Amino acid sequence: MRIAVLEAESWERTAFADLEAEGHRITYHKEPLEAANAADFADAEAVCIFIYSTVDAGVLDALPRLRLVATRSTGYDHIDLPACRARGITVCNVPSYGENTVAEHVFGLLLTIGHNLTEAIDRTRRGDFSPQGLEGFDLRGRTLGVIGTGAIGRHVLEIARGFGMERLAHDKYPDAAAAERLDFHYCDLDTLLRQADVISLHVPETPETRGMIDEAAFGRMREGVVLINTARGSLVDVHALLRALATGKVRAAGLDVLPEEPVVREELEVLRTLFQQEYDYRTLLADHVLLRMRNVFITPHSAFNTREALQRILDVTVANLRGFARDQPRSVVAEPRSEG
Repeated sequence: MRIAVLEAESWERTAFADLEAEGHRITYHKEPLEAANAADFADAEAVCIFIYSTVDAGVLDALPRLRLVATRSTGYDHIDLPACRARGITVCNVPSYGENTVAEHVFGLLLTIGHNLTEAIDRTRRGDFSPQGLEGFDLRGRTLGVIGTGAIGRHVLEIARGFGMERLAHDKYPDAAAAERLDFHYCDLDTLLRQADVISLHVPETPETRGMIDEAAFGRMREGVVLINTARGSLVDVHALLRALATGKVRAAGLDVLPEEPVVREELEVLRTLFQQEYDYRTLLADHVLLRMRNVFITPHSAFNTREALQRILDVTVANLRGFARDQPRSVVAEPRSEG
């Protein structure tokens, strides 16, 4: 099977060595898959991508031999599943690799905010050991609201239990067994927004969740709430977030994701394609404002980025590719549409 691995780092190649030994022809490319370069991979039967690639109808039109899209991520909102089904292309993901990893990052952001760690570290590096203005807040006794109780959300709730936090959760499909085991309480979204001191987002991007934390949602929150988002940037209306930060409704935000994150990440690409592609420049500008606010702490979509989690991603991805080649597909999120 001809496999093109996109967004490939040099150290990742060793993970695919066994597949190459089994006769698969693999090429490695640092760039993401997109309409501009899709024709370069016209002979690929499988593409192995990460989150900055785009697989839509236009890209698929340039890949006539494609049979498999294997994404090295849990989320697959960067892939047009109906278009893949219609063309007889299977899509698989990595359903589980970083539950504890991302959950730990949530508390890295929260502790950074609660203990003013960024300012404290920068200050002492300058030789200033004054604690003036560094007053923070305890987690114990505060109420954490978790929106989305999949594997990551449950890990967040479990860690919060160790900090002595009160814990509320909201999910379209409540997990009663998990609530009993971890001793947290489900409630409706309105109640969570009104009662939580800290809100952490753990839902996928869907038409239903896109922009769910908007002006109205911020209006229902407590004064001085802390918002943590390690899920998808599109869940939060960044213009509403900026207003909430400016008024003090939101005390601080910890963000591992932004709506126009791929563009912010590749500033040179923005300049190169300024007049060739359509971006939401108003949202892009809001992202840049957030990057410079002292009560906003942004990491570069790195919550998953530990050695252990990355190895799990590669192990599952290789197993997905091998399974498909042997007509035993694994971790399938979209199957070819059956005829008749």
